[in-house]
Amino acid sequence: MLEKKIEIDGVNIAAFFGVNNSNLKYIRSFFPKLKINARGNELTIAGDDEVMQEFERKLELLLAHFNEYNALTENNIDNLMLDEGPTMLSSDGSEILVHGNGGVKIKAKTVNQRKLVQAVNKHDMVFAVGPAGTGKTYTAVALAVRALKAKEVKRIILTRPAVEAGENLGFLPGDLKEKLDPYLMPLYDALRDMIPPEKLADMIEFGIIEIAPLAFMRGRTLDKAFVILDEAQNATVMQMKMFLTRMGQTAQFVITGDMSQVDLPHRQRSGLAYALDILNDVEGLGIVRLTQSDVIRHTLVKRIVDAFDKAEQKEKEESIARKQAEEQNDKKSKR
Repeated sequence: MLEKKIEIDGVNIAAFFGVNNSNLKYIRSFFPKLKINARGNELTIAGDDEVMQEFERKLELLLAHFNEYNALTENNIDNLMLDEGPTMLSSDGSEILVHGNGGVKIKAKTVNQRKLVQAVNKHDMVFAVGPAGTGKTYTAVALAVRALKAKEVKRIILTRPAVEAGENLGFLPGDLKEKLDPYLMPLYDALRDMIPPEKLADMIEFGIIEIAPLAFMRGRTLDKAFVILDEAQNATVMQMKMFLTRMGQTAQFVITGDMSQVDLPHRQRSGLAYALDILNDVEGLGIVRLTQSDVIRHTLVKRIVDAFDKAEQKEKEESIARKQAEEQNDKKSKR
């Protein structure tokens, strides 16, 4: 086991380590195989050489952030620890994906959103699954826009299953496009935040950005494109197989969905659930699971998601209890 001393100069060491060394304790949690002791402005680290080098690299990132912003939070530490190289970072240490309209910095705001970014950087096909408000679609669209601006792809294709969530498509006014546009509106909304309206209209008109229902993907080979299947929990098993097999040689696929919001007819299996079951161990494919801690909408959204989850869990427990009681009653009656 190697040992090394590191002197930290030029910073307020008490502020850097946090109240009662809270930041230092949190940093330690990322290096369980490394012994890290602090005395004044001197750190003593002991462990394998490779781990020590990684710690020093991360420490430099943390110090650079602290020197620039004079602050360091657990969220900053999370973001900087996940950083895998030189990137464009915002003031909280998170990677800027694209600059949106009005110079707004669009970035991954949570740890799991950062994991989604890294998974897309590493894999050609990524599944992002999680509850409403976790930024799955928005982050995926931002990554698509970034890839288009960097000329990594020639077009963006955004698609959703046109499944009726309590409404009836046939009774909506207008032609087919006007009937389907409301289902695709969240995709338009995300794009409008990132691309000026006039430019977006031109891109859609010339097919650089395509927004279409999932059924329109049948029979095509999607190549040199960043393709997002949104609301994938509402794709049937056959639709999911059809979509996944559209992938061309140089395409990037991101599939997003929320298994708690399946709008398929009763007893029809979700293609997303099926795909996650059978593709879990497929090499070259990434799966990122976002949780309630990633909800970044209004604080009420997180409370609402929590309330629904608790109610659903209670109903499941009551259902199990009823079945058990019925089985016991049946046994008694047979005696």
